[in-house]
Amino acid sequence: MSYPALSSTAGHHVLLLSPYTGPKKKSRVASRAAIVEARPQAMPAVENVTGGAPQLLASKYGSRPVKVLQRTLEIFVGLGSFAFKLWLDQLNGQLDQNRRFRAVQLRKVFTTLGPTFVKIGQGLSTRPDLCPPEYLEELSELQDALPTFPDAEAFSCIERELGLPLDSVYSSISPSPIAAASLGQVYKAQLKYSGQIVAVKVQRPGIEESIGLDFYLIRGLGFLINKYVDIISSDVVALIDEFARRVYQELNYVQEGQNARRFKKLYADKEDMPLRDIERQGLKVLDLVNTGIQCSLRQLLEYGYFHADPHPGNLLATPEGKLAFLDFGMMSETPEQARSAIIGHVVHMVNRDYDAMARDYYALDFLAPDVDVSPIVPALRDFFDDALNSTVSELNFKTLVDGLGAVLYQYPFNVPAYYALILRSLTVLEGLALYADPNFKVLAASYPYFAKRLLTDPNPYLRDALIELLFKDGKFRHVWNRLENLLVQGKKDRDFSAKDALQPVLKLLLGPDGEELRALVIKEAVRVTEAVILGSMIDTYNYFPNPMRTLIFNGNATGPLIMSDAELNSTMELRTQVFRIWGLLRSSENFDPTLLQPILQNYLFAYNILELPVGQTLNNTGAATL
Repeated sequence: MSYPALSSTAGHHVLLLSPYTGPKKKSRVASRAAIVEARPQAMPAVENVTGGAPQLLASKYGSRPVKVLQRTLEIFVGLGSFAFKLWLDQLNGQLDQNRRFRAVQLRKVFTTLGPTFVKIGQGLSTRPDLCPPEYLEELSELQDALPTFPDAEAFSCIERELGLPLDSVYSSISPSPIAAASLGQVYKAQLKYSGQIVAVKVQRPGIEESIGLDFYLIRGLGFLINKYVDIISSDVVALIDEFARRVYQELNYVQEGQNARRFKKLYADKEDMPLRDIERQGLKVLDLVNTGIQCSLRQLLEYGYFHADPHPGNLLATPEGKLAFLDFGMMSETPEQARSAIIGHVVHMVNRDYDAMARDYYALDFLAPDVDVSPIVPALRDFFDDALNSTVSELNFKTLVDGLGAVLYQYPFNVPAYYALILRSLTVLEGLALYADPNFKVLAASYPYFAKRLLTDPNPYLRDALIELLFKDGKFRHVWNRLENLLVQGKKDRDFSAKDALQPVLKLLLGPDGEELRALVIKEAVRVTEAVILGSMIDTYNYFPNPMRTLIFNGNATGPLIMSDAELNSTMELRTQVFRIWGLLRSSENFDPTLLQPILQNYLFAYNILELPVGQTLNNTGAATL
């Protein structure tokens, strides 16, 4: 990942970002002074948004019915005329023939309707499962190739915000923008006192008024949905308010500068993630997407502070093949409890543990603690049993979310605001992946990270989830299969450490609260010991020529053991699988075999306490008779 060190000069409408390459006192002092100057202007606007935006919007536009009606008609005419043309195309059998032309029209409609609808278009531009390729191509222009506003207005804004003439701040500045997005446009400049090359981001004039009116109308629609649309159980108005708050925060460039510093502090010390195959004409898109997924998972589930708007215009591949994030206006946080619950939930889903999945909704804050989840389990089973058997192209976040919404609307679920932004972040990345490869499986690309966290994280919630996965109702439940699968997947994650694998379980196993688990593990250790010993005996027996086998084993040519073929096959399969798991651990970096020594000591200690001959123990397990 590329997280450039940033110094910033910011006002409410102007943001200057530059790579800081050394102690340049004059430019840093100037930047700090500019921030101090701009902050009093910027912060009241943000306080209004976060402190009571809905009430402010209602009081502002509730008394302006003419303006509200005018904007409603603009939206209705723009979108309605486009929908009418599509309807005519369908009647005339010209949908495919006119697709490119209509895609251009839709882009122009979104652009004309302003920033709110540009953001909607940006979201659609990364969803190949919703839009045909012609629409994706046209709408992608909304990411960083929007119409600009007059340069004179932008330069006037810069001088007004910084309180200085342009030529006293910059030795040069591009005469026109190098990029334009939904909320502002960017100029390339050189600082006069330091010579640094910087990006100067200037907000579009009147944008707060435009966005405010649109959100007032959308919020009114949300009230109608809450009142009359029973299939949607979430509080739509609350979700709209959260999205509006995030968009308004994007308008505060002081906050964006602070976000960039925090992002750098959390993630700049992480190892860079180079993209592997750099081709002459550029980078492979799927490599970029995989890198973006891994970066986003770490943002979402480790520190919980994440970039909530990772569309293609905000992601760049550097010449060195690293991923760079841009635009820190829309950021959000995942609550600590939810981070662990999300990891556990994905693992439970993959392993079809629907009882545990239903309980996860408490920790995710989807359900109140007094809601009985037992009726939800059959609904989860019916949906996920089908979904997990789907083709690769069908099993994606959108499929899962849409299916859950259709199945679980009858239960009192409430989607928290943070989850909506997580979903936005992941679906945008998924849209990029599906655009590059319609068969890309985002969950499969993400699972190594979840497996690694489950195996190595000491968090009590994840430790309990791992134990629940391996043991069920006091029994080993496909323990070796699932442990092997977790190790195979976890090793695919670049940060996997075999030294840390299973440490959380080992600590519990050897702690004062691990008595019941120790009894289970020791019992299973007896099974494994039998499998290894008996397997070695069979290998030795098979090593001898046939005549010697009869002679050595007193005329018994069938072998040294009296056991059924099913028992023999089960024993040999267990030994083979344990050896595979041991091989996975040994082949990993930093694995220390002495970590397992306490288990061996407890195993031997148990034998000393029981004082049972090995042969009797083997007979009691029922695995074989010597």
